[in-house]
Parts: sequence; structure tokens; C-alpha cells
Amino acid sequence: MSRRKSYSDNTAGEADRNIRAILGNDSEEYYVSRIRHLLMNVIDNELTEKQRNIVMLYYFKDMDTVRISRIYGVTPQAVSAVLSRARLKLQSFIKYIL
Repeated sequence: MSRRKSYSDNTAGEADRNIRAILGNDSEEYYVSRIRHLLMNVIDNELTEKQRNIVMLYYFKDMDTVRISRIYGVTPQAVSAVLSRARLKLQSFIKYIL
């Protein structure tokens, strides 16, 4: 079996788009800012420390999984796995609220 020479984080899907849309600063409507505030509370209170740190780097510092993996000294796949678990928690919250 051949090993991948590069890694891409292009498979984040709908959960990633929803999270980016809520956390983005495009819209200043009241309900969006309220959901953003609630989502930040979920990030602070429901995610593990590692999930929280990776979510902050990925969504707020616009780092890709390769760069984050270098910071943590793990593979990009490990960062992607942590990010996927965090997205599932955030997506379940989004579905509950919306």
C-alpha cells in the first residue's frame, strides 16, 4: 500500500460550512450574533481542551490542518480526526438550535 505524500483538508463538508457561516463576521443580524455567542459557549464548555484549541486555530486563526499538526507534533490526520469530533459536537448543537 502506498503512502500519501500530501494531505488535504477539503472534505470538511456541510458541517464545516455551517460552522464557518456562523462564526464568520459577514452578517451582523441579531440572530446570527446570538447563535455565534451560544456557539462560542459550546466551544468553551463542551469541547475538550485539545478540541477547543484546534477549533480556535482552524476557524479563528485560519490555519490549515498541516500547520496545526506541526504545532502539536502530530499527523495532519490526527488533527483532522480531532476537528471532526469537535465538528460533530458543534453540528449537533446547531441542529438543536436551528
